[in-house]
Amino acid sequence: MNSLGIDKDPKDTRVVVAMSGGVDSSVVACLLKEEGYDVIGVTLQLYDHGIALEKKGACCAGQDIYDARMVADRFGFPHYVLDYESRFKQDVMEDFADSYMRGETPIPCVRCNQKVKFKDMLAMAKDLGADVMATGHYVQRIDGPNGPELHRAFDDSKDQTYFLFTTTPEQLDFLRFPLGGLPKTETRQIAERMSLSVADKPDSQDICFVPDGSYARVVERLRPGALDQGDIVHLDGTVLGQHDGIIKYTVGQRRGIGVGGTADPLYVIRLDAEKKQVVVGPKEALSRDVILVSELNWLGDPLNDLGRKVSVKIRSASKPSEATIYPEGQGLGMGGARVVLHEPQFGISPGQAAVFYDGNRVLGGGWIVSTQKQPLPEEEAQGAA
Repeated sequence: MNSLGIDKDPKDTRVVVAMSGGVDSSVVACLLKEEGYDVIGVTLQLYDHGIALEKKGACCAGQDIYDARMVADRFGFPHYVLDYESRFKQDVMEDFADSYMRGETPIPCVRCNQKVKFKDMLAMAKDLGADVMATGHYVQRIDGPNGPELHRAFDDSKDQTYFLFTTTPEQLDFLRFPLGGLPKTETRQIAERMSLSVADKPDSQDICFVPDGSYARVVERLRPGALDQGDIVHLDGTVLGQHDGIIKYTVGQRRGIGVGGTADPLYVIRLDAEKKQVVVGPKEALSRDVILVSELNWLGDPLNDLGRKVSVKIRSASKPSEATIYPEGQGLGMGGARVVLHEPQFGISPGQAAVFYDGNRVLGGGWIVSTQKQPLPEEEAQGAA
């Protein structure tokens, strides 16, 4: 059994490495080549450079394709560039724009993994005769009693499991993540030892097709009218001002709302896309303890009506919160669920993901479609009276 868990010699094991042009995937490809594997590097050209407005330093842009090719040439393995612009625009960019138009806060990197990288690219890897596909993600794939499991990375500060919650058991069986057990500092040291040109290349921070964080400009180009004006309305119905596009706001936002003059700080409570309203109010109005999710991808033992206690992350940078998850499919699309938080949370935004953990193991995740606030016991009693 070789280091990738395949019962072959490394030289007889073909590995397709998804190369973004960054230091992580470059190190993966070169480490595997160094071990003697039959490595093929593949880079996807994903987005329309006109829409990207010449963004520099983004994943899958011109410079990154060049960097990946230089690494492959130096270490002597084949490298292919595949044009996936059309698929990426349809499945990721269009979805991104539509989500904002619905008043949501989308995560296009997850859709890219779900719809492009771990679907089309993985199928292509199999067409090339690969035994496995490797990536530079900081997650761990651990063989469990019922097959491979997805676990958090050794380096908690770099863990990317939140962005890979849509990975299916079949995909996980074919995927490998060689960096999952390493701290990022060691990855950089390996790159320096190998004298890789990308050893000091900074990590990409922004959405690849969004120039300088100006996502509103991209959405407006894809959806003319996205910056239509509307009212900023208090929960009590008072119109406080005007906005120039609900896509510039997100649930839980406090700064930059554009209105003031109240005794207490105002927060964005919800976005009404149909009425083009930004609804604001006090922080306590953001409190929610029930989350409804759709498209649940479940990697644990089957759920039942008794529910299962889990830890849940509702934002990529948030700490997990304790909750109980129940299956609930009606009206939520395929594989819906109802998540009851043990303690209320603030600023939960539709369009984000709820990702469920048991310790370090990822049990699954789904897309947040709505939130609720359970009534207090005394409120239920008053309602019954």
